[in-house]
Amino acid sequence: MTKSINILSTKKLLPHQKQLLVDSTISVIEENFIETKSKNFELSKVNDNLIFSSQNAVKSVLNNPKKEEFITKLRDKNVFCVGLKTKNILEENGFNVLVDADYSSDLAEIISLIYNKESYTFFCGNLRREILPNTLKENGITFNEIEVYETKLIPKKITTKLDGILFFSPSAVESYLKSNTIKNEICFCIGETTAEALEEKEIHNIIIAEEPSVENVIDEVITYYNN
Repeated sequence: MTKSINILSTKKLLPHQKQLLVDSTISVIEENFIETKSKNFELSKVNDNLIFSSQNAVKSVLNNPKKEEFITKLRDKNVFCVGLKTKNILEENGFNVLVDADYSSDLAEIISLIYNKESYTFFCGNLRREILPNTLKENGITFNEIEVYETKLIPKKITTKLDGILFFSPSAVESYLKSNTIKNEICFCIGETTAEALEEKEIHNIIIAEEPSVENVIDEVITYYNN
């Protein structure tokens, strides 16, 4: 690799994740463009099945001061979730994950086609995407939502010339674009939903990870620049 490659990760990476890039002689800037925090909430009405579309929602339930009471109330219900890591956290804490999918759109389709007679409680954040609730509404499926965490945008101006940018959520895309523009930089996205947030802004120089994980995004970066 002759030219120095500069990339930005829109969230702080774990040391071993960053090292993979450094070992491939790729320079990495890391900035958190969003932050999430748990909210206080009550389980006033919980339907027969639970939906978690992110790890943040699961962690908010598990970190709640009423965790024991909540888990007792929730653990006997079937869970539908998005993401392998979300599934793993749920199962490690004794939940029964009936269905998991890589994307909210896939989960919404499975529920609508196969489990449409069931009722659901969707644990979500304040900036959740519309696709899952809209699909449930369109198909007349009974559900309610409980907002359990907040995502806050942290826009920052990046002055370094970048070759690539790593995006891990639509919220990070929104936050980055508040203070920066994207021209020729390659956008490496954790999944289709994040890529769609860029496409909505007429940005098309996008590479999507084969599997929605941070490690797979990093693999795409290394493969792209080593070729």
